[in-house]
Amino acid sequence: MAQALERTGVGEVGRPKARGSSAMERKGEARTRTRLSSVANSLRLIKAFSEDHYEIGISDLAKRLGLAKSTVHRLASTLLDQGMLEQNAGDGKYRLGLALFELGTLVRRKMDFTMEARPFLRTLMEKTGETVHLAILDHDSVLYIITHESKQALRMGSKVGTRVPVHSTAVGKALLAFQPESEIERIVARGLPASAPGTIVDGKAFQRELAAVRTRNYAIDDEESEVGLRAIAAPVRNDAGHVIAAISIAGPVHRMTKKMLLGWLRELVDAADAVSQRLGWSRSPGAARSSR
Repeated sequence: MAQALERTGVGEVGRPKARGSSAMERKGEARTRTRLSSVANSLRLIKAFSEDHYEIGISDLAKRLGLAKSTVHRLASTLLDQGMLEQNAGDGKYRLGLALFELGTLVRRKMDFTMEARPFLRTLMEKTGETVHLAILDHDSVLYIITHESKQALRMGSKVGTRVPVHSTAVGKALLAFQPESEIERIVARGLPASAPGTIVDGKAFQRELAAVRTRNYAIDDEESEVGLRAIAAPVRNDAGHVIAAISIAGPVHRMTKKMLLGWLRELVDAADAVSQRLGWSRSPGAARSSR
């Protein structure tokens, strides 16, 4: 009886044989692989679009992806139904849809710019060997929100939470220079107390300094906030292009000579731009880099 049951594909306890079960599993795995392949190809299709290739037809997409036109058409139709793609009614070409824009906007809203900045700040500190800060404007002063201290015995030791003057520091000037004119005038009218002999205390001279910062896209503190300290700072922008933070490199004057200060400018501006790009900012193609 047992042999007869086995020949008909039924086990001794009346269950289907393991061989039949494995076949079902293989079919299930095959369907899973197919679905995963479709997801991967859908993502590849979406990534085929760029600034230079804003609209693409099915034939071109098929060539780019190395897939049959029928497969690409099926993927594109699914993405079109979900709002991930839109179709030009005139020539039938596809472009990225508003659903992707909405998802991207959500990511940017939820993005913590301090988390985005940390790896770039650490790399900058390791390259320069000096203390690196990320700072924001907080009322009438500058607040350090991230600090990577130099490993040198003699270093700038400002901690997270430290407040510094907005008018005599590199980070302060890099932030204030891009604020509305009314805010700049308010700070100037309030007075520019000296933090060190080199502090700019004249209102007109200070406004000229801020104009220079806007032009060159970086600010310098040449012993203006503290005797024996030099710093250089560059602005960080959000997706709308507004300056929301600044990154600075600071160190003692015997190491941070003026030549050395400007020698780190490229790395500083690149780091600030990299953080800005992570936040959605994009430099216009025609804009010249002031640090070049």
